[in-house]
Amino acid sequence: MLAIACDHGGYGLKQEILGYLDAHNIAYKDFGCDSTEAVDYPEYGRRAAMAVANGECDKGIIICGTGIGISITANKVPGIRCALCHDCFSAAATREHNDANMLALGARVIGAGHALKVVETFLNTPFSNDERHIRRIELIEK
Repeated sequence: MLAIACDHGGYGLKQEILGYLDAHNIAYKDFGCDSTEAVDYPEYGRRAAMAVANGECDKGIIICGTGIGISITANKVPGIRCALCHDCFSAAATREHNDANMLALGARVIGAGHALKVVETFLNTPFSNDERHIRRIELIEK
């Protein structure tokens, strides 16, 4: 199960991603928001991050205008490794090396078509399980 959330600035991109998830039969839980009416991104980013941290969801995708604020919010939740990515290389690297469990996107930074490629890369790239990466993740968690 995938957690997904956004603020008003990320609402349109979230709708595009939901269409992708539906088309690929990927189960998700939508933590809002539900319109372009102004809201506070920390509320929505935290909800999705908590669902990933407590095991309700395996991974998460969060979106705001830049992706910065909502990723900072998610990373405040213990157990979350959220990466802000706007390219496929970074999305693959953060899964392979950091075992990132959340992806942040900036709707005002990336176009929908490219964002869907980044999402696909993030969701389909496995963690490498390399000893050095495991050690580094353990150091992050400390």
